[in-house]
Amino acid sequence: MFENLTDRLSQTLRHVTGKAKLTEDNIKDTLREVRMALLEADVALPVVKEFVNRVKERAVGTEVSKSLTPGQAFVKIVRAELEELMGAANEDLALQVTPPAVVLMAGLQGAGKTTTVGKLARFLKERKKKSVLVVSADVYRPAAIKQLETLAGEVGVTFFPSDISQKPVEIAQAAIREAKLKFIDVVLVDTAGRLAVDAEMMAEIQAVHAAINPAETLFVVDAMTGQDAANTAKAFGEALPLTGVVLTKVDGDARGGAALSVRHVTGKPIKFLGMGEKSDALEPFHPDRIASRILGMGDVLSLIEQAEQTLDREKAEKLTKKLKKGKGFDLEDFRDQLQQMKNMGGLGGLMDKLPSIGGVNLSQMGHAQGAAEKQFKQMEAIINSMTPAERRNPDIISGSRKRRIAMGSGTQVQDIGRLIKQHKQMQKMMKKVTGKGGMTKMMRGMGGMFPGGGMPKF
Repeated sequence: MFENLTDRLSQTLRHVTGKAKLTEDNIKDTLREVRMALLEADVALPVVKEFVNRVKERAVGTEVSKSLTPGQAFVKIVRAELEELMGAANEDLALQVTPPAVVLMAGLQGAGKTTTVGKLARFLKERKKKSVLVVSADVYRPAAIKQLETLAGEVGVTFFPSDISQKPVEIAQAAIREAKLKFIDVVLVDTAGRLAVDAEMMAEIQAVHAAINPAETLFVVDAMTGQDAANTAKAFGEALPLTGVVLTKVDGDARGGAALSVRHVTGKPIKFLGMGEKSDALEPFHPDRIASRILGMGDVLSLIEQAEQTLDREKAEKLTKKLKKGKGFDLEDFRDQLQQMKNMGGLGGLMDKLPSIGGVNLSQMGHAQGAAEKQFKQMEAIINSMTPAERRNPDIISGSRKRRIAMGSGTQVQDIGRLIKQHKQMQKMMKKVTGKGGMTKMMRGMGGMFPGGGMPKF
């Protein structure tokens, strides 16, 4: 997300460095570039105008403190205004009501409502430690009810059955009664979507809203629709007392216009971002972290939170103890590391949250990431095609064994040789980590593993 905008803004903001003072003249061109970058990112025109004017007001005549260059001062102003534009801080779900707290999900067909209900159910269960019941009031699509039942089973929450012969209001009320009987904390109500905003759809969801009086009414919208996302959210906001927005398919949106427009156009906060298809691919929306990401500063806090949730601590501790005892880093350990990274969203998921390196074009990096992801999959396939004895001791892998492994993994014999060689380099690095001055030695060793600072060639 935001790759194009980050590329443009990173290049643009370099133009104001080296100035002793920020004046209207020396930031005029930069502001024009910022304006163009935002318009190209499909940010709504009124939002762009107001944003640029606010940045200009704050920047012109600002004396730069001794510790900062003018460029840094200007970036600081742009970042503060981006945060303000998207909402000063993350707004949590308001669930402090007499249980069950009801969350009503609204949105157009195809926006990812039902999938988001499953993701939100998992989020509430795992991170907020709430008991959750999900119900579908979409009586027009039997497949939606079945889909929600499947998702509920996957994430381990209660599913309340419904069918197309019932009325949406009756379904929602029956689900809430059931939740009260079972002392369930949160009820998530999935509603029917249409291909466009229409009076019949709005009347139906208004009736459901009036009957159940939800604690939260969330509008689910596809980020890839750009400005249309903000306009659709506004139409729903006029018909329903929305409390927040969930942006879905954010991982497929390189522009980011919706994230920058929705808050300003609707006055409602973005509460979550849907970052992929998996049930754990839902992130709370933090404007300050997103602003950092847009300006190429990374989002290390979210990366740490993600690591805490996904990394297998038991395996990590086991590996540390093993290395300290002087036992080697074998190919099973190597495979574990690849799988842990995959759980964190792969290389792309990590790179998205790391600060960008000066002058590196993010869209070009995207191609390198894709090639690297492909290599990692190939490496995992090769290791999976080995016997346990071969994984523990790669030295026993002879020519005939290499041919068998290549056949089993759909690779070439030379690929097996390269993987074994690379693994040996990693082993040496791991020994350095466990010795004195370990991390420094390991960083030096990285150069040998990835020639020219790049990924190993397969």
